[in-house]
Amino acid sequence: MHDDLIKFKNGDEKAFEKIYLQYWNKVFQFTRLYISDVNEQEEIVQQVFVRLWEKRAMVDESRDLDGFLFIVTRNMIFNRSRRSFNEKAYKDAMEAIGGGSSYDMEEHLDASDLQKYIDKLISLLPARQKEAFILSRKGGFSTKEIARKMDISEKGVERHIYLALKFIKANLPLLIIFLTIK
Repeated sequence: MHDDLIKFKNGDEKAFEKIYLQYWNKVFQFTRLYISDVNEQEEIVQQVFVRLWEKRAMVDESRDLDGFLFIVTRNMIFNRSRRSFNEKAYKDAMEAIGGGSSYDMEEHLDASDLQKYIDKLISLLPARQKEAFILSRKGGFSTKEIARKMDISEKGVERHIYLALKFIKANLPLLIIFLTIK
């Protein structure tokens, strides 16, 4: 897959076709959770892959495309219409993933899986938020120490960490759903 990503970044249409075939169902299934109209679902999937082609220079070939496609798909869906949430498809997906309607994320994921998903979300943060968050949570530095290291105010550090946590909390359930769709 790494070779295909490099070829894709260089404009190779055959490599793009392979990537499309590998990821289209995952994008489609995720889209189904929020959009009930089949035509809209197909249109969003098409738009996601058009956007992927247009933004191919931004793709990091050392990583998989899950995180990138998740963000693009989520943004397309939310920009399209927040009221198209398909509750039945969501419940069906939760039952399929968790084996019942009383799906509990903690039961489905072990700690290493959860950390992997959180790390994926952290990698999507803006650079300064990511730096402050990592120094705080993984480095164990105080707000004052982070402010000195980053050459910003303590309030600035607090704001970066607050925004990082808000992003992670908002996107963790969606990312887990996206990554568990086969």
